[in-house]
Amino acid sequence: MRVLMTTTPSPSHLAPMIPLAWALRAAGHEVLVMGQPDIQKTAHSAGLTSVSVGAPYYGNDSVLPYLPPGIRPLQALGRNNKEVLPGAAKVYATHARYMVRGYLDVARDWRPDLVVGEQFDYTSLMIGGALGVPAVHHRWGVDPLTGPARPIAAIFLDGLCRRLGMDGLPEPHAVLDPCPPSLQDPDATPGTPIRFVPFNGVGTRPTWVTEPRAGRRVCVTLGRQTLVTNGLPLLRHVLEAFEALETSDGAQDGDVEAVVTVDPRFRDQVGAVPSAVRIVDPTPLNLFLHTCDAVIHHGGCGSALTATAAGLPQLVLPQLLDQFTVGDGLASSGAGISLDTAAAQDDPERVRAAVSALLTDEGHRRAAAELADEVRNMPSPAQVAADLEQLVATAADRAPAPAPALAAAS
Repeated sequence: MRVLMTTTPSPSHLAPMIPLAWALRAAGHEVLVMGQPDIQKTAHSAGLTSVSVGAPYYGNDSVLPYLPPGIRPLQALGRNNKEVLPGAAKVYATHARYMVRGYLDVARDWRPDLVVGEQFDYTSLMIGGALGVPAVHHRWGVDPLTGPARPIAAIFLDGLCRRLGMDGLPEPHAVLDPCPPSLQDPDATPGTPIRFVPFNGVGTRPTWVTEPRAGRRVCVTLGRQTLVTNGLPLLRHVLEAFEALETSDGAQDGDVEAVVTVDPRFRDQVGAVPSAVRIVDPTPLNLFLHTCDAVIHHGGCGSALTATAAGLPQLVLPQLLDQFTVGDGLASSGAGISLDTAAAQDDPERVRAAVSALLTDEGHRRAAAELADEVRNMPSPAQVAADLEQLVATAADRAPAPAPALAAAS
């Protein structure tokens, strides 16, 4: 069968779907990734074919103008989760409105049997409805967003969907969920589980991974956007916490090393770092997390689930939207600690105490190991690919004729 994968123009939104694309390819199916130029490099790095539609998106244009100089999202908006959701939902619905005609042109030419879109890509649902084929959504991970956002998007896109011959925005035929159930937001609609397989990009394993280490290692990774959105002071406070770090079991100074991923364009702005800190270029986390004892991150689903699959305790420093729910879930499970106020995050003593607890508290390590077991016990992407084959076969027996292309669909 032919599978069309669609995504909003953020590489991190495509990444969770890549293992499923691999599984579909391994089962003999054709997979085509469709999106704006922003996601092409990620698709190609994963060995997938793609089609580029439209112009680059420049997603930060919807964030940076609202941030005063030197102020990051948490400082500007506070603990903003569902409170700012209407604006976020409209951003993605507006994106769908402007992209769906170009996407439909490609889809009608390529004739997919199945459309798989990430959780906020509403074009996938409209393509499936217009072509009369199943459309499936794939979550990023912990998902407090799509349930409340969908009614907003349905209203915003209702007229367009009707002009495309539908009764409104279609529901997905299935929602694939890579988040272990005990970590998922309790308000999220139950989905179809699919095991999270890390795809953190491609690269060469660093030589330092195999070097002997005397003590413990903590990975610090703040994702693609934290430094872009005025997060350098936050990073400096976190690194300061590793100055004379002493854990409750007596390890100190050189016994605890921080490996910190920093984009080269920000390297000079980080400044001097403690002797226990190793600054490295962005590196696929799955290449070195097995050498780490804990992870500090911003609450992005990719970082959180990669650390979860590795069985590591996590310190979460959330900045925006679903990142707070990620931190809450890890803290509730016992596998992590979340510092969700600017005051706490900017206090090296608070960060230092949290790192010490993660490294020495057996309860955190045990809870992290239990979450990793839960990930391993979820159905593999290969199993889910086989289920999708059955979904397509069943839908083909029932499918109505596809809706005609309408020139007024805009």
